Amino acid sequence: MADLARELAARIAAEGPMRLDAWMAACNAAYYAARDPFGAAGDFVTAPEISQMFGELVGGWIGDLWVRAGKPPARLVELGPGRGTLMADAQRVLARLPGFADAVPLALVETSPGLRAAQATRLAADWFDRVEDIPDDRPLIVIANEFFDALPIRQFDGQGGERGVGLNFAPVVLPAQGTIAGEVCEAGAAIMAHLADRLRRHGGAVLAVDYGYAETTALDSLQALRHHSVADPFANPGESDLTAHVDFSALARAAGDLRVSGPVPQGVWLARLGIEARAAQLRNGTTPATAAGIAAALVRLTAPTQMGNLFKAMAVTHPAWPVPAGFAA
Repeated sequence: MADLARELAARIAAEGPMRLDAWMAACNAAYYAARDPFGAAGDFVTAPEISQMFGELVGGWIGDLWVRAGKPPARLVELGPGRGTLMADAQRVLARLPGFADAVPLALVETSPGLRAAQATRLAADWFDRVEDIPDDRPLIVIANEFFDALPIRQFDGQGGERGVGLNFAPVVLPAQGTIAGEVCEAGAAIMAHLADRLRRHGGAVLAVDYGYAETTALDSLQALRHHSVADPFANPGESDLTAHVDFSALARAAGDLRVSGPVPQGVWLARLGIEARAAQLRNGTTPATAAGIAAALVRLTAPTQMGNLFKAMAVTHPAWPVPAGFAA
């Protein structure tokens, strides 16, 4: 039995069953601290790892928003930056924007030492463990791509119980009177509420791109991935990536009185940002094999049967800031 498994087994034996969110938080903290889970050699592939087009379009989105907001001194923040692929591609676009680099320093929220090291090979940034640690002195432009899905959730059965983890890591039901059926991500709501407070004081925007649903619904979306295959979320703790679908309506509620744009399907959002034109540019003059790879990446990112519908984009902005690109037909 691995160290985390022994630790969790001892904790359950001594204190009783764990709530699902405590289990998920412990497992994911260990998982991300111990490995690079991204890409073909890892456990899953994110949009920035599929194609440079994704990060480049996010870079264009950031630059367009900053220019239309009046080019204010701001801070660019990425939550859970992975290997730094998205932001490296975005900054390649932003480097062409006069004045941006000097006016908008980069901050990365990352707890994994290994991933911080990977990010440092690509990016010049300040690193923080929590969003609360970022200096509160200027507008924020926050990018959260596949960040909220990895935050711990609670699951309620609507009959006075919630899911927990008991002896031998078997799912159990814990008492939770007065609750309704469904999933709740308290950590995600708290982070969005904190960012919303920052935006109210200084201005700015939050862009969340993730897989999930637009309206709260009662379901069980907890899943585990290991070596690109579905795994048991209660087996081998700390060895699989645990995620759940994002409830965008809950994030919108946490934003309070700020402007919420979307969510819109990722395929629609990327199309509005010009991904097809960018794909055509990249294909021009390449080999047939490279062109086929670009075309396949475009399909994977935008097709309704691939990532196009399941993944969604939502923006939260201060009312004095412009409506971000990609959210108006």
